[in-house]
Amino acid sequence: MEFVHANGPFHNKTKVIFVLGSTGCGKTKLSIDLATRYNGEIINSDKIQVYKGLDIVTNKATKPEQRGILHHLLGSIQDPEADFTVQDFCLQVPKALDDITKRNRVPIIAGGSNTYIEALVEDPTLRFQDKYDCCFIWLDVSLPVLYNRVSERVDEMVDAGLVDELREMFVPGADYERGIRRAIGAPEMHAYFMAEMDHSADEARKEFLFKDGIQKTKDNTLKLAESQVQKIERLRTKWDIHRIDVTAVHESCGKKAVVAWENLVLKPSFSIVSEFLEMDG
Repeated sequence: MEFVHANGPFHNKTKVIFVLGSTGCGKTKLSIDLATRYNGEIINSDKIQVYKGLDIVTNKATKPEQRGILHHLLGSIQDPEADFTVQDFCLQVPKALDDITKRNRVPIIAGGSNTYIEALVEDPTLRFQDKYDCCFIWLDVSLPVLYNRVSERVDEMVDAGLVDELREMFVPGADYERGIRRAIGAPEMHAYFMAEMDHSADEARKEFLFKDGIQKTKDNTLKLAESQVQKIERLRTKWDIHRIDVTAVHESCGKKAVVAWENLVLKPSFSIVSEFLEMDG
């Protein structure tokens, strides 16, 4: 099934799909599923994933996970110290949207930096809402289940090489308020890496700092998730946001999780997006 953009006199607005949600809810997976079905391309709206590097720490989709879908603003900034501001985001996204729609593809904006998304949509200079017809989908997870999922995911990231990845770019005295080092995990593991460099630090001390750094990474990721949910709930008071409860998906595993994703996430999402794309802009 392929949808295209109508650019005639009665279809003045370009249709844009937004996938919202807290960290760990499944935004990336849904955006790729939607792009696969609707001939789409994805614009990353995560302010840390825009940097090259720390793929595990920032939880970027791997090449196999991307399934050949073109991603914009993903790992595109080479300088790890550079600041990618809200203003930069608001300048870059319209360029990506033009590129995508010129090739008659459906743009899908997905990521967790809701402040950036709000600024984009409501920027009076861009007049985004005058030019684009927006469909917002929110993947929501009950907080207790989300807490468990976030903790499990950090453990999975550690197993996948999170610590080694951070160690490779560790610099004593680095500024954790700039660039890619703002990523959760980088400042949290600082004390452990300093202890590794200190030949006088004993193994017990290192082990304590390692576990403490991982726990702080989990705690701060949970704080981020709570903040993201609160932000979306506030946006929902002024935007028409379709909420999809994905709690049951994260409570399941194996084939049950696959079935739950198809029935509870894909079916309603496809219904929402199909209706949206078929409507006059």
